[in-house]
Amino acid sequence: MAIAGCSNQHASAAPLPTLIPSSTPAIDMVSAQRTAALYLDAWERGDFAAMYQTITIAAQEATPLERFQTTYEDIHALMTLNGLQTHERAMLRQGDRYVVLTYDVDFDLDVLDDFSDNSRDLHLVIDPQVNEWRVAWTVGDIFREMNNGATISFISNQPSRANIYDRDGDVLADQNGTVVITEVIPEDIPDIATCMNTLSVATGETLEELQGLFNRSGSNWVLEIGAMQPPEYQQYEATLKQDCNATFSGQSVRRYPRGELLPHIIGHVGYPSPDQVEGLIRQGFDQETIIGQSGVEASWDEVLRGTPGGQLILRGPDGNRIRTLSEVETVLPESIWLTIDDDLQEFVAYLIQRAYAEASDGWAQQSKGASAIVMNANTGEILALVTYPTYNNNALTPFPQIARNVVDSELDRLDNDEATPSLNRPVQGTYPSGSVMKVADTLAALDSGIFDYNHTYYSTGSWTYNGDTRYDWTSLGHGRVDFAGMLRVSCNSCFYDVGFKMNEVDPYLLPHYLQHFGLGSPTGLTDISEDPGLIPDPNWIAANRNVPWGYSDAVNMAIGQGELQVTLLQMANLYAAVANNGTRYQPQLVRERGILDQRTFVADPNVMGTLDVPQEAIDMVKKGLCEVTTNQSSGTAAHIFNSSYDPSPLMSIGVCGKTGTAEDPANPGTHAWFIGYGPSPNPEIVVAVMVENAGEGSAVAAPLTKFIMEYYFFLRDDAQ
Repeated sequence: MAIAGCSNQHASAAPLPTLIPSSTPAIDMVSAQRTAALYLDAWERGDFAAMYQTITIAAQEATPLERFQTTYEDIHALMTLNGLQTHERAMLRQGDRYVVLTYDVDFDLDVLDDFSDNSRDLHLVIDPQVNEWRVAWTVGDIFREMNNGATISFISNQPSRANIYDRDGDVLADQNGTVVITEVIPEDIPDIATCMNTLSVATGETLEELQGLFNRSGSNWVLEIGAMQPPEYQQYEATLKQDCNATFSGQSVRRYPRGELLPHIIGHVGYPSPDQVEGLIRQGFDQETIIGQSGVEASWDEVLRGTPGGQLILRGPDGNRIRTLSEVETVLPESIWLTIDDDLQEFVAYLIQRAYAEASDGWAQQSKGASAIVMNANTGEILALVTYPTYNNNALTPFPQIARNVVDSELDRLDNDEATPSLNRPVQGTYPSGSVMKVADTLAALDSGIFDYNHTYYSTGSWTYNGDTRYDWTSLGHGRVDFAGMLRVSCNSCFYDVGFKMNEVDPYLLPHYLQHFGLGSPTGLTDISEDPGLIPDPNWIAANRNVPWGYSDAVNMAIGQGELQVTLLQMANLYAAVANNGTRYQPQLVRERGILDQRTFVADPNVMGTLDVPQEAIDMVKKGLCEVTTNQSSGTAAHIFNSSYDPSPLMSIGVCGKTGTAEDPANPGTHAWFIGYGPSPNPEIVVAVMVENAGEGSAVAAPLTKFIMEYYFFLRDDAQ
């Protein structure tokens, strides 16, 4: 706060209140300036109680402290005020008991452009009740026009929420849905009871809710009630006019044309929670603004909704504009294009749903769900991310674009279905990985130096240490196999031995390799939330279990069992790194953003890390994975992929992968895994499939992976 100068001349002083003369001597001008400084400094600090102490007793009696403070707080909030600075210009004396301070104020706003209000007058008088200088405050000291009944208001221009598309431009979310709002004025209703019954039937509001609304409202208020779909509006329009004197208005709402296809990715919109309201208001929105609440609707919310433009104006009692204080242009919302191919997404979803419907060996009755991912191995772009069961995200919007009975059924299912259809299984479901973990074991074993590249193991069908015997998935064993062979036949006993020997060298060795490969921590996906999973090590066991880390923890980990928990996305990302020779990319779900054809590509490949192992180790793993699908004598999935039509198109381009069958410690049955990539030797995509409690990976997950690859590479969609 700076004093620009003083003068004894003032040609345009505002009228001052007339006070009863006092015999008290005039107080000096220095004291008057000090009072003005205290008042303005308190305003800058937002200390309204301190401001209040500087105003006259008469002003305090006219405006209690609570109203004084609330008036300032409400106007500051409306302005989205960050702060203000005052600048004193001149203090003009008018007799011994009156002075006028001319000053300027610079307002720093959050949403609107900053502005200055110059040549303001602050009136100070010697208050006869306390015999000292006080501010002769009126509401005009906020803005001068308010003395004449002017009010301050913000005229907002809120843009319509932008669309969400798939990578090829198919609409996945838009603002083209329409609902009809019923409007009634209580005093115009012929018979309240009849009207309420009609409103309840038409809008779905209960009689108790309607009665509460009417009780809280004035008789001449316009009440907005419910939201009807167009068919309901056509059905009840005449009755509502007759019984309620109702009028109607249309409202555009969020719509998901393929509601059951991508709800876990797109998410849904809704009204802001109480803790979100203040931030929205400071951006120019209001508490009724619909915002993203989950999925990319939430993570890209600011892009999709833009920023309101508007004007801060002073409006006279007649409603006319007096002057504009500040304004800002609207920041248009931008649409987003996902990396998802909705046709591929639809096929994978159909495939999994059909597998449950046609399962002949009973696994579908005990399996609660499944998930699948198709990912570009060289960029991290996710082309399909499917979870089963699913739900319709139209049911979660404030004005759902589906029938009310469907909404009620969906909401009830989300609350009570043991299969948890709201769980985004590929990124939030955590599971023991079973044998798909053996890829990580092989990389760790070869890089550690404990095993050389010529290492072989003779499998007899079991592994024993100190009386602890563990069995392979075949009692016959696999004979002598190298590391590629261990993967080809998915030899458990071989990897028990790997885990045991690495643990003897260093108990932290294998866990830390798995963590380095990106397991047990988020992959870096920012568009939707993911579960980090868990790769336990001796420290974690010591902190969370009553027994110390032992060899059993290591050998269980080596076959993807024990305390270990991973997501399908983590494993898919690891296999993508193997496929592309060692780079772990950040998984991406949003490809582009923009307005119409003015798009910006945002899915640039982002390296999160590398496997940091020799190429020779990666080549050994690749050799084993390719033998899984091609070696018809012992490859665990060769019988599946060699049956891929006649002649076999997948075998002509080369497909490699790994089966996994993981015991579920919490439920009966085993999780069926398969993760593969193709074409070989220059992979383009990784496909990962996991079906909960469904049996063996080769029997359930591998066929699904095969069908997905046939569709992707050859547009085969008959899944025969």
